[in-house]
Amino acid sequence: MSDELRWLSTRELAARIAAKEISAREALDDHLDRIDAINPTINAVVTRDDEAAHAHAAAADEALSRGESVGPLHGVPMTHKDTHDTAGLRTTWGSPLMADRVPETDSLIIARLKAAGITTTGKTNVPEFAAGSHTFNEVFGTTVNPYDRTKSASGSSGGVGAALAAGIQASGDGSDMGGSLRSPASFNNVVGFRPSNGRIPHTPPANPYTWLSQSGFMARTVSDVALLMSVASGPEPTAPASLPEPGGVFDLPEFALGADFSPDLTGLRVGFSPDLDGLLPVEAEVADIVSGTAQVFIDLGARVEGTIPDLTDADEVFGVRRALDFVGSWGALYAAHPDRIKDSVGWNIRMGLELTGAEVASAEAARTRLHSEIERFFSGSDVLVLTACQVLPFDASIEYPTEINGVELSNYLDWMRALCLISATGCPAISVPAGFSASDLPVGVQIVARPGADVELLRIAHAFEAATGHHLRHPQI
Repeated sequence: MSDELRWLSTRELAARIAAKEISAREALDDHLDRIDAINPTINAVVTRDDEAAHAHAAAADEALSRGESVGPLHGVPMTHKDTHDTAGLRTTWGSPLMADRVPETDSLIIARLKAAGITTTGKTNVPEFAAGSHTFNEVFGTTVNPYDRTKSASGSSGGVGAALAAGIQASGDGSDMGGSLRSPASFNNVVGFRPSNGRIPHTPPANPYTWLSQSGFMARTVSDVALLMSVASGPEPTAPASLPEPGGVFDLPEFALGADFSPDLTGLRVGFSPDLDGLLPVEAEVADIVSGTAQVFIDLGARVEGTIPDLTDADEVFGVRRALDFVGSWGALYAAHPDRIKDSVGWNIRMGLELTGAEVASAEAARTRLHSEIERFFSGSDVLVLTACQVLPFDASIEYPTEINGVELSNYLDWMRALCLISATGCPAISVPAGFSASDLPVGVQIVARPGADVELLRIAHAFEAATGHHLRHPQI
């Protein structure tokens, strides 16, 4: 059954299970067989619980046989990012210090997926503490790219991205602080969506007021991202920053199976610049592919202009907020075990510990200016289109690129600055497949909308995806 099921979308698989065309057991067996066959070569899935998954799939089939009402993801097998807590299933954050940690409760995003019917099967690999956009750690090793197994799958949701690209599953949960959904999406020819703050709320015991990092989804289609957002987003009483709109706002007719959909972006105002008018160094092949997407938007009826926002304040906002968040999350662990945490994480924590009150105040002022600039830009444009990743998938044996086009990079985040700058704005952003290099490596384009315009952003990305079809090209693996 593998050839039949491997490239189904999540919507298609869920519909076939609900219609009893295939059983949840059969879907699970196919999923696990694919992990057995391909995971040894890509190292995307790092923890499994086959016994619990089989029990859940059996219960899912029994519920259908009794005619019970079921959720929209009933019986669909899915692994989860190893930073999202899963009750009874270890969540390690890729750290030797947490290698045996088994949470007692689910993260909100996992709880909502399970409520929709997902069969949890395991966890996918991440960099240590999800720091850096290349997925490797001392606990599980390196995840590689299904399109070229000598290359990085990116990160920090790199295990999820590789699993999607390799046909293990059609969609999955992840998170994004500085690009951790969008970067692996670009490297693996899938879709990665970072929502607005409050769509998938932050809840205690973590800091419910944090805003830089967001939970979200990756999938092989925009429609599947919308499906998962429909079940995982919505208000939460314990989350003070949650948005009031229910997840149902993502249930647009054009995302439905069999929808009569013709992509049309007539009247859309697009601010376009692959390198943000020279602010970013971008590899030539990446820049050429992203530049070519302008014509796609034009052909769909959009008005494409070189107008872009001034993002010079975004570096300060991102750098200070990230450092403070690292202190809040990992400062105590670093104080107790400074020699057992990787250098890049320690660097970020020390940066946060060394910040002065004046520096924090300066960053808050910069965030205010950045907010005003984003409001100004979106008063005249509907979306901003730019590069997702500034480089092609790089050698998996290195930690991160140290230069682009001869420009030396100062730290492990600089090569993904196109993503970090957008994170600082608070805007929803999505990476969508945009084409391939001469060496058949994927490249994504990043589309950004005003804060809160998540549904409209997915509609635009869906039109771009339908017009190009790059997402239909799978690796030979």
